[in-house]
Amino acid sequence: MKSIVIAGGCFWGVDAYMSRINGIIETKVGYANGTKKNPTYDEVCSGTTGHAEACLISYDESIVSLNEVLNKFWGIIDPTASNRQGADVGTQYRSGIYYTDKIDLDVILRTKDEVQKRNSKQIVTEIEPLICFYDAEDYHQKYLQKNPGGYCHINLDDN
Repeated sequence: MKSIVIAGGCFWGVDAYMSRINGIIETKVGYANGTKKNPTYDEVCSGTTGHAEACLISYDESIVSLNEVLNKFWGIIDPTASNRQGADVGTQYRSGIYYTDKIDLDVILRTKDEVQKRNSKQIVTEIEPLICFYDAEDYHQKYLQKNPGGYCHINLDDN
């Protein structure tokens, strides 16, 4: 099993979308690559922690490749939007790919280059090693499963 952390705006939708992909074993929402240890949702929303709302994905690479996971991810975000996705605005809503295995960097950069060829604007999605990931509060985990009418900027039917 492998893992990667992605950020694409509100983590509820990213989690719900990615968890539906065959081969994704587990998803968990949390806060990635900021400076504050164990931040709360309110602290992250204040914009002072440097964290992105993110989704930790564990997947079985014998069923789904990193390339496939990333192509799904690129399809649900606007990689040219700085510090926003949909109606969500703020540094915590930036898009990012935070890798846990340096060997994945080639695949990540190759998929980014493919997406850039289709965009006239510059891609601003962060691509960095995962420095830290803190689980979000329990009420955020599987939020859209618990609250089917909840807000989501991602078309969940597009899976």
